[in-house]
Amino acid sequence: MSTIQQISQAEFSREVLQSSVPVLIDFYADWCGPCRMLSPTLQKIANDYGGKAKIVKVDVDQEPALAGKFNVSSIPTLVFMQNGEIVGKTSGLVSEAVLTRALDQMTA
Repeated sequence: MSTIQQISQAEFSREVLQSSVPVLIDFYADWCGPCRMLSPTLQKIANDYGGKAKIVKVDVDQEPALAGKFNVSSIPTLVFMQNGEIVGKTSGLVSEAVLTRALDQMTA
């Protein structure tokens, strides 16, 4: 079972920019209802894509500078990154099908 790692600004370069696999970043907050609703879907995807892609979480309340760097204006915001570059971004509650389709394109 793959786990979703919560990361900070200090770990961002190593875990995201230097990642050898595509990364899905979940910008969230503990108080956000849609963020909590999305969490089980992200855990399932983390399990399904273990080794092919990784999912990390960034708490916007604890890491406002990181959220600002990605122009996060609403949560949840999901950012897809590959080879240190942003390749996609979505906001709000998104279906598993939409997320897996994006990850499949990145891992093909």
